[in-house]
Amino acid sequence: MVSPPHEAMHRIFQHDPGLFSRVSRFLGVDIPAPVKATALPTDLTEANPVERRVDTLLRLETADQGSYLLAVEAQGKKHPDKPASWAYYTAYLWTKYRLPTALLVVCQDHATATWAQQPVSCGPPQLPTLTVQPLVAGPHNMPVITDPEEARADLVLASLAAITHAAEPDVDAILKALSTALRDAPEDVAKPLVEFTAQGLAKRPAKNLWRNLVAVDLSFYKSYLAEEVRDEVRAAVRDEVRDEVRDEVRDEVRDEVRDEVRDEVRDEVRDEVRDEVRGEVRDEARAESRAEDILLILEQRGLGISEDVRSRITHCTDPELLRHWLARAVTVPKAEEVFEDA
Repeated sequence: MVSPPHEAMHRIFQHDPGLFSRVSRFLGVDIPAPVKATALPTDLTEANPVERRVDTLLRLETADQGSYLLAVEAQGKKHPDKPASWAYYTAYLWTKYRLPTALLVVCQDHATATWAQQPVSCGPPQLPTLTVQPLVAGPHNMPVITDPEEARADLVLASLAAITHAAEPDVDAILKALSTALRDAPEDVAKPLVEFTAQGLAKRPAKNLWRNLVAVDLSFYKSYLAEEVRDEVRAAVRDEVRDEVRDEVRDEVRDEVRDEVRDEVRDEVRDEVRDEVRGEVRDEARAESRAEDILLILEQRGLGISEDVRSRITHCTDPELLRHWLARAVTVPKAEEVFEDA
């Protein structure tokens, strides 16, 4: 999948074809500014199953040196197959258009830039035949533009400087200079550069700084970058609201469930209590009946029953104890002796 930095590193040359001539002085060559530029198809596929596409292809026309082709490749890391692809691109384009062909590789790290600018020959050492050595633009040779006035003088170059230095310590200063310079730029000029810069920074820490600078310095700017901020804020707020609503719903559901459970438990407890009360009432009735039997026996035997004896017998609820007293009531000589050995 093509990454945003990959797109930014080559599409910026489509946006401003004259950028190559301005970049060339940092690459040690002198390329005249074009008087005309034409974007050409990037599909280099022949009538075979191998598909080959260059990232950006431009036809540049100069006043003094005629026309030439510029192929721009964005390279994010070392890849052993790339030199062969670059050789194919240049040979194919030279053959198809019969025009001098230049190859520019844009990188964002020193290791890849060093690797890309090494000459690679397709033949044996003593017969190099075809040698590919592209021009390379990267953090090793692109200018560090930290002065807003310098950035204002060439906004596109300043954007490319930010992209190629995306992983470098100087990128923050470059971004601040660029955002300041873009304040006075027309909206149609600033918008694409804001996009290219944001794409080139990708997910690096500098992306957050650029997003904040854009929000403060370029309040007119509305794009996916602003939508990205909006989406992040929306996601954060959504999480907060979700937690709040979850708590509210949890309380509501807890109350509903509590009422349901209370009704269920009430029915269950009612049945349990009914059985318990029925047993207690049954025991009380049995105790009252046994107490009446004890008093009846004592009365039938003609024994005097004091209020203390009567009260103790009628207030007893222990079935076993009443049964014991009932057995003694048949034989004791005095009513008070019913309680002995109890």
